[in-house]
Amino acid sequence: MAGIKEIRTKIKSVQNTSKITKAMEMVAASKMRKAQERMRAARPYADKVRNITAHLAEAAPDYEHPFLTVRTDSKAVGVIVVTTDKGLCGALNTNVMRIVLNKLKEYDASGVKVQTTAIGNKGLGFLTRLNTNVVSEVVQLGDAPNLERLIGAVKVQLDAYAEGRIDAVYLAYNRFINTMKQEPVFQQLLPLADDRFSQTADEKKAYSWEYIYEPDMQTVIDELLLRYVEALVFQAVAENMASEQSARMVAMKAASDNAKKVIGELKLVYNKTRQAAITKEISEIVGGAAAV
Repeated sequence: MAGIKEIRTKIKSVQNTSKITKAMEMVAASKMRKAQERMRAARPYADKVRNITAHLAEAAPDYEHPFLTVRTDSKAVGVIVVTTDKGLCGALNTNVMRIVLNKLKEYDASGVKVQTTAIGNKGLGFLTRLNTNVVSEVVQLGDAPNLERLIGAVKVQLDAYAEGRIDAVYLAYNRFINTMKQEPVFQQLLPLADDRFSQTADEKKAYSWEYIYEPDMQTVIDELLLRYVEALVFQAVAENMASEQSARMVAMKAASDNAKKVIGELKLVYNKTRQAAITKEISEIVGGAAAV
């Protein structure tokens, strides 16, 4: 009977785990919809800033902002790693960390110095374990990205690039494709690539008016480029949060399904063990009666 009791305890334990994973799945599904709405709501702002900046940059060909200056010889780079604060979201963090690790190995082999910024607890722990030069960090962002909290950590990298201490800034995060697919991305943030400011014919026509600058064109372009880079980082964090909730929902659903399978297998073993115990008792009774 000890074996039967042990199996019954295991079944109860798996059932309790199944209740937790099911509840987490439902919570993640609710948060996922809100995260997707925030992610999509942030895109128009970045597009608007991009179009205005592209037109102003074209109107002022004599002025070239440091964010647009391409430096051929890279001796030092900055890497911003966006991860989650919590786990239980499948291989989401592992995928982006694997890409970052491969890039860090390439930089180390090439003699390129790296300074990193961690957005999220998982990324901070990962970079700390690798003994990288973590110059800034921001954790515990909650369920909604807050630009005011992000600016401080990101500004450390932007200032280092503007002052020439690093030659490029890269951004690593998970791009949201759909509920079932999230793509790890390692892309160049600075210098801003020319294709980021490419405009369609309709966009060029829509933003082709003349501007009145206050206080001057250079100051306006500087502010717009800074806001655009901040918008890119904010969009990356928003996409990563949407990916987190989607991955967590899928992972918890898989855990709930696996729990059901385990419970079914344990119940089968329980019934077999119970039947064997009953058969043994009947055999002992019959044997005792025959001996009498």
